[in-house]
Parts: sequence; structure tokens; C-alpha cells
Amino acid sequence: MKTPDLPIDEEQRLASLHDSGLLDTGTSERFERLTRLAKRLFNVPIALVTLVDGQYLRFKTSDGQAHDPFPRDISFCGHTILSPQPLIVNDAGSDERFADNPLVTGEAHLRFYAGHPLRLPDGAVAGSFCLLDRAPRDFSPAELDILRDFALIVENEFAVMSAATTDELTGLFNRRAFESLVKFTISSARRRAEPLTLGWLDLNGFKQINDTLGHNEGDEALRAMASIMRSNFRDADILVRYGGDEFAILFSDTSEDGAWIAMQHLAEQTEAWNASSGKPWKLAFSWGVSEFNHDGDGDVKAWIKDADKKMYDMKTSGRPR
Repeated sequence: MKTPDLPIDEEQRLASLHDSGLLDTGTSERFERLTRLAKRLFNVPIALVTLVDGQYLRFKTSDGQAHDPFPRDISFCGHTILSPQPLIVNDAGSDERFADNPLVTGEAHLRFYAGHPLRLPDGAVAGSFCLLDRAPRDFSPAELDILRDFALIVENEFAVMSAATTDELTGLFNRRAFESLVKFTISSARRRAEPLTLGWLDLNGFKQINDTLGHNEGDEALRAMASIMRSNFRDADILVRYGGDEFAILFSDTSEDGAWIAMQHLAEQTEAWNASSGKPWKLAFSWGVSEFNHDGDGDVKAWIKDADKKMYDMKTSGRPR
């Protein structure tokens, strides 16, 4: 088995993929429709939209079942992203790159693979639109043209999502919106000589919810947390799903002490939600708050790092700082 090489631009490619926000949104119906259509047109049992992260393959479609992150080093898509051309494997059992691959020799029993690389708006390769079958098969030039069309549609969807400022799952602002709004918010607070505080929130035990109860319950937990935040913070506060299970809050005209009280209230309201939710899991989170220093150099990354450190201190010590 040949382990896929790393692209020569791997560091920049991963930076673009993480900045795109695609890794944070889970599966998407917009892509599910395309893969369902591809399965019918190509008469294959599996069609997927994948993202190739640092160590794992992640899925934007479920193909009817939940997919956990998959090791990149045995994936076909890890090879697909190395070339601008599609990767067609007619019979993996007789291809020296894949003949002893666990996906070929094991229960999956894959034999055919056709994958087209998918690019982000900045040109970085994110993953693959791929077709898989458990029997060897040919792939005609006409079929290759159709596969290319599917990939172009997905890339157009990537562009739409990249321009969006709302997180699809929770309805909160996304990371891109935060990065656009934070500078304006700082400038506005400085002009008015008002305090501005950043709250940083990270769910506790979120991975366990995903691992034991499935990603659908994990998504429900994220939506529930977003709903509680909307119900308990002011309209003037900017609520953000920054990525994964991380949330940010920009508290306008609020000191660090005031933001701490607001976060403590949120924790109390979350406990009240747990008592009546009927869910098999409980929402809990760690937080940190950091007031912006108007006399400093305006380094937003350092500000985020301070709030994140305080959050991490709480997560490791079990009490707020």
C-alpha cells in the first residue's frame, strides 16, 4: 500500500481549509442532494464529498449514515488532492498503490474509485467529490465529464458558503463574520470610550456526546447552546460560533467584571435547561473573559489568546478565573 504524499503547499492548503469554516459545519443537505443524484447517474453504491484535513478525512455528506473522521493515510482521497486531474482507479485489487489497502482487503471491499479534486475560492485543494464501488468497472470520457461537472457545482457551493457570515448549524455569526466585525466593534468602542469584553466559551464533554450518541446529537447540543445564548444575552452582544464547539461573545459597553457576571448567569440558565430538556446528555461549558485594552497595540490575536487561556484555566481547574 502506498501512503499518500503531502502536497507541496500542505501548510497553506490546511490554513485555507481551516479558515474556510467547512470543517465546522458537518454534513450538509446541499451536498447530500448532489451525491444522491450522482449515485443514481453513475449507478454506484457510494458517492461522497470529502475534506482532507491534517490527519483525517472528513465528510460533508453522510451517504445515509454517520461518518466519523477517517484516517487520511489509507484514504484514496489523500491521493486525489495531489493532482489537478481526477484520480480513476478501475480495479484497486490490481493497483499496486491500493491492492493491500485495508479498504480493499477488508470489509469495505472497495474496487473502484473515481475522485475529482475540489478547490476553495482561493485555489487551495480541500478534498474530493468521489464515487466508489465494490466491483471493478470502466469509466468513460463522458462519465469523467459528468464527474467534473459535479465537482464544479460543489466548488460553487464552497464559494457561496465562504461568502456567508452565518453558521449554517446554529444560526449565529461564523468565524468569518467575527473577524470582520471585531475591528469595527473595537473602533466603535474606542470612539465612545466604552469598555469592550470578549467572552470565550468551550463545551465540556462534547466529543463524548459525538462518540457515544452520534453526530446528530452533537449537532443538537450545539444548536441548544446557541439557543440558550440568544435567550440570555442582549441584542447588542455579538454571538459567534467560532469553530467546532467553541463560541465567542463580544460584550459591548461591558467591563470584564460585567461579562463575568453575564457568563455566570448563562451557566445557571444552562443548568436550568438541562433539568427540563429530557436529553440523554447535559450541556456544560468552560469560559474565559478578557477586556480589550484600549491603550494597547490593538492586537486581536493576543486578545483572543488571553480569553482562550482563561477558558482553558477554568477547564483544567474546574472553576472560573
